[in-house]
Amino acid sequence: MSRGGMLDGCTVLDMSTLFAAPLAATLLADHGADVIKIEHPRGDDLRHWGPRKDGHALWWKVVNRNKRNLAIDLHHPAGQEVVRRLAGTADVLISNFRPGRLDAWGLGWSVLHELNPRLILAEVTGFGQRGPYSGLPGFGTLAESMSGFAAVSGEQDGPPLLPPFGLADGIAGVTTAFAVAGALWARERSGVGVRIDTALYEPLMWIVGSHLVEYDQLGIVQERMGNKVPQIVPRNAYRTSDNQWVALSGAAQAVTARLFAIVGRPDMVEDSRFATNAARLRHRDEIDSILGKWIGERTQQEVVTALRQGDVAIAPIYDATHILADSHFRDRGSIVQVADDDLGMLQMQGVFPVVDGRPGSVRWSGNSHIGADTTSILSGLGYSDAEIQAMHGQGAVAGSRPPASQEGEGRDDADR
Repeated sequence: MSRGGMLDGCTVLDMSTLFAAPLAATLLADHGADVIKIEHPRGDDLRHWGPRKDGHALWWKVVNRNKRNLAIDLHHPAGQEVVRRLAGTADVLISNFRPGRLDAWGLGWSVLHELNPRLILAEVTGFGQRGPYSGLPGFGTLAESMSGFAAVSGEQDGPPLLPPFGLADGIAGVTTAFAVAGALWARERSGVGVRIDTALYEPLMWIVGSHLVEYDQLGIVQERMGNKVPQIVPRNAYRTSDNQWVALSGAAQAVTARLFAIVGRPDMVEDSRFATNAARLRHRDEIDSILGKWIGERTQQEVVTALRQGDVAIAPIYDATHILADSHFRDRGSIVQVADDDLGMLQMQGVFPVVDGRPGSVRWSGNSHIGADTTSILSGLGYSDAEIQAMHGQGAVAGSRPPASQEGEGRDDADR
């Protein structure tokens, strides 16, 4: 019988904004962690990004799913004290403030570690906690520029290409979630939490591949190649007769041999120009011309069917319309439907990776209301209704509050 997620019972404070660090918290929440989203009373900037429907930011609904919402002004001493109370029993705190900001608020590593030695602090910044650039503002665009990604992306005779989505942020978010999981395991043995320092550019620098060691050892600077890669041929995107696209890869010699046979050129595996990958690299354009002609005479479905039947790595190039219509993604849970109080049913990315017996789930979508859970969270920390009302009046917190009939009455916990 299926149980909850792997992180059931783990409490995470998500004190971050926009995408990279919040994504790390989302992944932990998907796998069962109780994540409290702490944001400024004016709201996370992600609430104002991207397309909206009926006034509700759609990307916010996805990135902040499975999270409870607490609105605090961290510049206010009472707000800082709320975080200290939460951190005293939490397992993880995730932040993406610039180095030194948490210390200025009395919420730095030394304070939190003394308060709760088991707490894990994960900080995501543009350039990390130390180094000459550590104090600079950092966004994914800068990471994509300085990691080497943009330099190798795009057509050979075109400009460097930046991705039209948060690539660096996404990879840094997944990496940080991995680091938190490792820290939780280490804590089980040591009993002590650790501090995690993620710089946005570092995971992407790894993902870009072998360009650094190739330059270090051979003096080779990887150039832009469009949809091609320097290591293997064939590998490209090809247009079909119905004006659709497919992508294929011949990373293995046996796959390439089967591909050549399917397109009617079994002789190519015996031709010295095409017999090995090293030879194919020198004759890339000829191979692309042969494959492009065969593919261009057939529809996308015909190409995909023929190559899949021949056990060749082929895929149609999808946009959102194709992804949401593909039964494989729905059957596997790659796409899920989530009930939303504001917009009805939403379709969004599912939980990954898949874990047998502890699959995790998307339990609710991101709440559009800033501080929707402020009162319940503060009450759980032992604050009275009168104290909560006072903090609202001071501007230390925002969002939900006790009913007006209870204002100033100082009800105790039994009355909530």
